[in-house]
Amino acid sequence: MSRVQSSVQSIARAFAVLGALEDGPRGVTEVSERVGLPKSTAARMLTTLVREGAVEQLDDARYRLGARIATLGRAVEPTRDLVSIARPHLVELAAATGEAAGLSIPDGNVVHYVDQVDSDHEVQVRDWTGTRVPMHAVPSGQVFLAAMPPDAFEAFLARPLAWFTPQTLDDPGRLRERLARVRDDGYAWVREEYAIGLTSVAVGIKDRRGVAIAALHVHGPSFRFPTPDGEGAITASLIAAAQRIGSALA
Repeated sequence: MSRVQSSVQSIARAFAVLGALEDGPRGVTEVSERVGLPKSTAARMLTTLVREGAVEQLDDARYRLGARIATLGRAVEPTRDLVSIARPHLVELAAATGEAAGLSIPDGNVVHYVDQVDSDHEVQVRDWTGTRVPMHAVPSGQVFLAAMPPDAFEAFLARPLAWFTPQTLDDPGRLRERLARVRDDGYAWVREEYAIGLTSVAVGIKDRRGVAIAALHVHGPSFRFPTPDGEGAITASLIAAAQRIGSALA
């Protein structure tokens, strides 16, 4: 067995062991029987998971899920709540604008797209759900950067800005100018800065502290989006939807 195959097998076994504990504490023998592993292998897996904080050993030598699992679960729950709350608004935006509407969250120096509702157009843009994109290249990311504390933003600029198209803002000076406008306007329009033929607009979704914890966006093919007189109405609809989502989250 190759090293890669061995690593994959170990991960699968670890999840099987965790699954054996999901309905309460178990001893090594019970765990080994549940997951179909030799008792010695199950014991080694449990010892490793205890060391990582994913499992706790009780005084009676049984094992239960550990605090780290709870921490990871709490990290997932807010995003799940956000997606469920935002989904009806994405549906409304896609119907009202005729273009795809999406939801994203900040993830380090990138934007993570977590949901999208497509339009009824025959010519569709791709589904970006699950994709991670550098913040400077997309409107959602520019919304996050505009709200970023100065020290964090300077740390972001300390790294080279990736180039994607001739329109990409890979110059720190130009990016600073754009973000100043985003802060004043409360939204960001990006035209073919990440992908040729794609135009998009984003607005931040703020929590009760006024911090942008997510972004709402609409995007479509540049040849039809936005319409010559539709930019203002689209932006207004996006701002209103982001405010409603923020209020629901609060």
